[in-house]
Amino acid sequence: MSNIDLHLNTGPELPGRKDFRIGCIGSGFIMRDCHLVAYRDAGFNPVAIASRTYENAKAVAELRNIPNVYRTWEELIRDPVIEILDIAFPPDRQLEVVRQAVEQKHIKGILCQKPLAMNSHEAREIVDLCEKAGVKIAVNSNMRYDQSMRALKTILDRGYLGQPVLATIDMRAIPHWQDFLHKYKHIEILNMGIHHIDIFRYLFGDPEKITAVTRRDPRTKFPHIDGISQYTFQYANDLMATSLDDVWAWPGEGTEKDIYIKWRVEGLDGMAQGTIGWPTYPERTPSTLEFTTKQAPNQWFRPKWDQVWFPDAFQGTMAQLLRAVETDSEPEISGRDNLKSMAAIDACYKSIAEGRTVMFSEVTNSFQ
Repeated sequence: MSNIDLHLNTGPELPGRKDFRIGCIGSGFIMRDCHLVAYRDAGFNPVAIASRTYENAKAVAELRNIPNVYRTWEELIRDPVIEILDIAFPPDRQLEVVRQAVEQKHIKGILCQKPLAMNSHEAREIVDLCEKAGVKIAVNSNMRYDQSMRALKTILDRGYLGQPVLATIDMRAIPHWQDFLHKYKHIEILNMGIHHIDIFRYLFGDPEKITAVTRRDPRTKFPHIDGISQYTFQYANDLMATSLDDVWAWPGEGTEKDIYIKWRVEGLDGMAQGTIGWPTYPERTPSTLEFTTKQAPNQWFRPKWDQVWFPDAFQGTMAQLLRAVETDSEPEISGRDNLKSMAAIDACYKSIAEGRTVMFSEVTNSFQ
């Protein structure tokens, strides 16, 4: 008889109160097809939307049954009916929105898109503004609510794998670089690798040192520092966690595709591995996990679920903010915690620029 519990906490903990009135800023893909779909399925209450383009906001409101559309985001945040602000704007615009939002006494919580800002300095200002105003600030680091990552975290916490030795992510997939990213030179690590960087911190905590290398992606024609990237976290207990983010992946017509995201964690007492279903979106492909452990020798455990990263994980990112507002506690993915993920990104770019391993303390001492 196995003593392994396969109830692995893959879903989010929902708030007791689901009718918090949510005002949505942004009407692009992430808001239209991820946030609002997930909120509907969870029973949340988006009541208003605004965007950079009124017609886009109006179209999304009609599609997702949102009753109120505003000409500008400034009008939306001033409406006293709004309790929760959900921002899906480009990262260089979030500070501007937060500065005005914290002046509105009716706003109790803000969910910011990842990355929280273009750099750690602006990210810290966002966090400081919210904390000073008593507004709960959370970040949409949605890979933390991918079902395989939630399950993996549970397995690690229960000790099924023992002390982790090596963790790897192998991404062979082609993200869509939104138009607003074309003016930035920091591309892959700040906008896609940020998921893997934040996941390493979620699973294993803060590293001791970080090494990163990169090259340009031939498909990405606008100027950029980081295309195909590899970065390694080294921990005080000798754990290594490394990700290879290959956004070239498929040269194009005339070659066969082999696109995927695979992950693996090896420990002293067991091993877990799996896949992330996102590269097949919009096809609903659940992420996977299988693990083996000395606690139940010579067998594999393969739990299953029906939920997927996009869009179902977005229930969790909003739920953790609503629970924080409801219970007057810190969000699970708080802005303050996310500063460490932003610092890890800084460390990657510093490592690339200087061609060396960077101590994590070099990029965190400035805001501790």
